[in-house]
Amino acid sequence: MRMRFDRGTVVFDQVGDGEDPAILVGATRDAELAAWRVPADRLADVRVRLSAADVRASDEIRTEPLDGAWAMPNLRWYQQLAIDAWRRAGDRGVIALPTGAGKTLVALGAIAAAGVAALVIVPTRVLLDQWARALALAWPGAIGRLGDGDHQVEAITVATYASALVWAPRIGDRFGLVVVDEAHHVGAWCPGEVFEMVVAAKRLGLTATPPGSGGALERHVGDVVYALGVADLVGDALAEFEVATIPIELADDERKVYRAARGTFAAAFARFQRDQPGAAWREFARASRRTVDGRAALAAWRASRAVLAYPAAKRVALRELLARHAGERVLVFTADNATAYAIARELLVMPITCDIGRAERAAMLDRFRAGDANVLVSAQVLDEGLDVPEADIAIIVGGTASTRRHVQRIGRVLRPRPGKRAKVYELATRATTEAAQVVRRRRGLEPMAVSP
Repeated sequence: MRMRFDRGTVVFDQVGDGEDPAILVGATRDAELAAWRVPADRLADVRVRLSAADVRASDEIRTEPLDGAWAMPNLRWYQQLAIDAWRRAGDRGVIALPTGAGKTLVALGAIAAAGVAALVIVPTRVLLDQWARALALAWPGAIGRLGDGDHQVEAITVATYASALVWAPRIGDRFGLVVVDEAHHVGAWCPGEVFEMVVAAKRLGLTATPPGSGGALERHVGDVVYALGVADLVGDALAEFEVATIPIELADDERKVYRAARGTFAAAFARFQRDQPGAAWREFARASRRTVDGRAALAAWRASRAVLAYPAAKRVALRELLARHAGERVLVFTADNATAYAIARELLVMPITCDIGRAERAAMLDRFRAGDANVLVSAQVLDEGLDVPEADIAIIVGGTASTRRHVQRIGRVLRPRPGKRAKVYELATRATTEAAQVVRRRRGLEPMAVSP
């Protein structure tokens, strides 16, 4: 029989007499081609099965090796241990390291060690640029780019999640290794179908906070093979830091609006949970959009969040903190873009949001790096992946229930330097959902060492 790559699958045609297609577990018959197909990611397994059954096959799928000398900086102890653990696991699995610990450098070391063509997939265009620059500094060959208007495929190629999904049916046979950044998105923002259309048996996931076992990430990339948390690296690879929670009181009119809105939402959500025990928030939101009462409940939920986003006491507290740390580099995190823009207008500081173009964003970060502007404010863009210049202070005006996002935010101020001690301020409104969120988020800062 003959094996070839076609539209994200491996096609087996010219099956000879006496060759049983049943050996191709999971194969489906393509009547038009008179051939059998299996998902591309099953190639390694099929090769083993064919060899064990002594079935000869003409294999036309060949991923290219990487030829060239890498210019790699020295790896830190934990970065090398992470790569070693990944290699022991058969060049497959997830490495979890906190923001600022150098996950990109770990990936470069892994690609160099694997020695095969690599596809790196990332969530955003910003990260596409960052990865392409980092790879170009370490690898002498051309770096391919798929996304943000670029359509260049090379032995090492960086693609956004969206572009990888579009291009995988055409190029999924060219790579022996696939690296996925911000790997906790696999199965959601990053569709699992991407991995099914790539023949690469070697797979590496990078994340600051891995999801639980048994999900799409484990299925398509592998288990967590090495993990360290913020607490594991503080004082070594990360700066010492302290977290201070500043209690915020709502004004009487704000409290009245919050309680009314929260009450309307809570009553509707409780009814939904009684009718559908164990249902997730997403299911509640989907069901609520179909009814008048449900839409009112969602509107009330948004209204309660709007009160907490930037009440008068947070305005006062933020001004006081910025005055206390005048001249220091400060990152301000908000719950939404509207609050980020409100702070930018009120305090004349620079906003970094998804609405700001690449060139303008780069110029703002350059000014921040140079010290011409000392404060950046953002809702989510600074949370994940973006290479932010060194900062000492983080002020969380609007928090998040996500432990992962909280760890990423704190990681933005943990780049070490001699004598540095970063400060993180959380503005948390008393007797609201923010108080409980603070407790949950702190768990993400505890040790989580995993090193088989």
